[in-house]
Amino acid sequence: MRTLVTGGAGFIGSNLVDRLLAEGHSVDVIDNLSTGSLANLAGARNHPDHQLTIHQLDVRSPDVVELMARRHPEVVFHLAAQADVRVSVARPVFDADVNILGSLQVIEGARAAGAAKVVFASSGGTIYGDPDPRFLPVKESHPQQPLSPYGVAKKVVGDYLFAYRELHNLEYTALALANVYGPRQDPHGEAGVVAIFAGRMLAGEPCTIFGDGGQTRDFVYVDDVVDAFARAAVRGSGLIINVGTGRETSVNELYDTMAKEAGVKEPAGYAPARPGELRRSSLDPGRAAIHLGWKPWTSLAEGTGAVLDYFRHRS
Repeated sequence: MRTLVTGGAGFIGSNLVDRLLAEGHSVDVIDNLSTGSLANLAGARNHPDHQLTIHQLDVRSPDVVELMARRHPEVVFHLAAQADVRVSVARPVFDADVNILGSLQVIEGARAAGAAKVVFASSGGTIYGDPDPRFLPVKESHPQQPLSPYGVAKKVVGDYLFAYRELHNLEYTALALANVYGPRQDPHGEAGVVAIFAGRMLAGEPCTIFGDGGQTRDFVYVDDVVDAFARAAVRGSGLIINVGTGRETSVNELYDTMAKEAGVKEPAGYAPARPGELRRSSLDPGRAAIHLGWKPWTSLAEGTGAVLDYFRHRS
């Protein structure tokens, strides 16, 4: 199968590229390398049997449509994004430019290419807003009431995909991702608390928890997420599907799990809570089980252990 991955040099994207190549698919990667890195694709690029072509290009460029029309992907995996919620609040026009207009370029490219389907990386942590804890874990039927420009953009792209399905018969699946973690995640960003903790623990530096640490997230391992993307290439059409564990993990629990694995005895430090941060979050993965045949299989201890091993070997 001919596939194309936007954001394919990024954290999740590069892991997806590895999976697609291992299954024998040809892969085109579109990435402007602003946050992604060619180092993430080093193994894929060095394998003599892999059919991989990398295009350093911004999804906002009109050249995206022409390139995709020329390469004729059958399935487009759209992961490229401005992924920082705080940046979206500070620079909403920039966020919309990348995440809405850039996504439209990709969707138009898929239509021009005659692609069968777009699989879109949505955000289960933002599109549902701040649901009442009674509704946790959140189902896909919950109203989408995002509270950040980033979440609004993800919702809007889902609406565009629905319209393109009706207008142009372009299939789609939107995967509403929980808090994805794993190897290749940036330890210097703000989104990846697992990577941040791992980097600091292995460097012998103290970790900071914002707030009381009782806030919860649904942490799902990247290999499990990649499996959902691969399955969505041929399943779950016309749906938004949650990709998470359905389990709430507090930041305190996350720290304790990782500290035990890393041999860290010191407790975390605490700082004032960040304004606007959700108190609790988790996604119901029931629809994924039905329509993708997907369930998460990696435990928090296994997954965080793999992240610590990755940073140990990288240093």
